[in-house]
Amino acid sequence: MKTLPTLRQLRYLVTVAETHHFGQAAEICAVTQSTLSAGIQELEGLLGTRLIERRSRRQVVFTLLGEDIVERARALLADAASLVDAAQAGAQPLVGDLRLGVIPTIGPYVMPRLVRQLREGYPDLKLFLREEQSATLMEMLNAGRLDVVLMALPYAVGELPRVEVGEEDVVVAMPDGHPLTELESVPLDRLDQETMLMLEDGHCLRDHAMEACRLARSRGNEAFQATSLSTLIQMVAGGIGLTLVPRIAVPVEARPGSGVTVRPLQGARAARTLALLWRPASPRARDYRLLATVIEIVTGEALAEADTVLSNLLEQGVLI
Repeated sequence: MKTLPTLRQLRYLVTVAETHHFGQAAEICAVTQSTLSAGIQELEGLLGTRLIERRSRRQVVFTLLGEDIVERARALLADAASLVDAAQAGAQPLVGDLRLGVIPTIGPYVMPRLVRQLREGYPDLKLFLREEQSATLMEMLNAGRLDVVLMALPYAVGELPRVEVGEEDVVVAMPDGHPLTELESVPLDRLDQETMLMLEDGHCLRDHAMEACRLARSRGNEAFQATSLSTLIQMVAGGIGLTLVPRIAVPVEARPGSGVTVRPLQGARAARTLALLWRPASPRARDYRLLATVIEIVTGEALAEADTVLSNLLEQGVLI
């Protein structure tokens, strides 16, 4: 029977990779430095290869194979932790630690509702949130550093298990008093005549919005790229140009007094589908599906609030 590495050995290896220091890693693992070093040497002997180049006490360099083994070890440790959580939970859903990643164009508009709902309904769940762009979230999920991610599709996620929790379009945001505020909805071809402000490359909302509005990837009238929707909104309020925002963001980013007016777009496709994803064969898949149900509820509430904001202002004869 093949001899396998122990979880303790893998934990030593991953901790050294995270700290790049044997002493600090030993302190985190609550063992002596000699014990930690011996554990890693045993792992290297078991695998038959060198994982770390010990150049000095202060310089720890991983071999290429060592870096690959670290990522695999992270995933194994995460799955082992999830297995323990699932066993301890038994018939009790959503308890223990759960590491959730979310993209920045969803997080501010869904997470506050979600956290409140989970605290009320599942008080034994300890939720850790990480907000990153889609590419980083996928790396962290595959490496076992996140349990689930909430992101927007389409995106290259392979065959990962997923539950779709909502679908939304984008609206155009413009400064108060802009000529297009006189319209109840904005024709797509009018955007070609405006200075556009967009999120920088790497934000999937940029691609989703441009695809939904049939805009070219390289726009001659694109004057500014930002790292966040809030920055774009401030630029719009300052009269610099127009931008595209997801409908779910309307109550936060285009609230009264923001200096920004929003309008629906004529003929735009649905921009994106929100989905919760996790690794295949996860022992907590049942919990993740339940979490997706809760997210679907709070996402629906957020979208309904956005629609109410729009329709109420229209009924009052004040187009925001």
